[in-house]
Amino acid sequence: MNVLKTIKNSGVKHHRRALLGKTSALGASWLAAPLLAGSMASAAHAQAGWPTKPVRMVIAFPPGGPTDIVSRIIASELARLLGQQVVVENRPGAGGNLGAEQVARAAADGYTIFYNTSAITIAPALYSKLNYDPLKDFAAVGLAATVPLVLVINPQVPAKNLREFVDWAKARKGQINFGSSGAGTITHLAAAQLAKDAGFSATHVPYKGSAPGMLDLASGQVQFMVDTINSTLPMIRDGRLRALAVATSKRSSVLPELPTIAESLIPGFEMSAWQGIVVPNGTPASIISR
Repeated sequence: MNVLKTIKNSGVKHHRRALLGKTSALGASWLAAPLLAGSMASAAHAQAGWPTKPVRMVIAFPPGGPTDIVSRIIASELARLLGQQVVVENRPGAGGNLGAEQVARAAADGYTIFYNTSAITIAPALYSKLNYDPLKDFAAVGLAATVPLVLVINPQVPAKNLREFVDWAKARKGQINFGSSGAGTITHLAAAQLAKDAGFSATHVPYKGSAPGMLDLASGQVQFMVDTINSTLPMIRDGRLRALAVATSKRSSVLPELPTIAESLIPGFEMSAWQGIVVPNGTPASIISR
């Protein structure tokens, strides 16, 4: 119940349009997993005999993080409506690439789906060689959500607002670290862009997901992160992390006291994450669409 309350109050924006520029076949949202499941059930009737065995949902991040939590809620609803088990398989690592590679090589039979994030479209710009092509190897199912990002710091850092934090970071002359949910993820790029725009240096420490990164942030192993608001909210509220600003264009209704990065210091700064579902290219259209 606490998990569901966290998601409900996270400020996540829900979408029923497609990701990667395609028409959405399976309308979904974090709070409306039954909608997604209902669409999948409709597709099941369209594809004779599907599903006759458990469906695998691959997630490219470790257990316990926000993406993992949502994928399991969706998997539970899918299983209930499909009458088949939907098994969540965590494949963290390489900024989401390990999970993406696994799904790209999977049979296009509707028994493997990929709950992924912004990382899948960022990867081609970061890696000279990938073992998958996000546009050619996957068929878009639907955009699930866009997720606000928030700058959080270790409470021992002597800063109460963004300007004080930037002044402190500059004085450290590169002797600070920032964590992310993985190299090439939106959390990595957002923090790196913030440092660049604000004019200070910091060393990137990638983790296999947000959860281990935030634990190290709370213990002082890294000094700041820019991560999703739903991921950081519990630790902000219990005082283990200090939130300074949101990366959205407008203030968040969840943390209305926080200014935006744009209004605080860097005009025009705006970044957010998204989550969505794809399947291996070649998956029957009768399964993908209603």
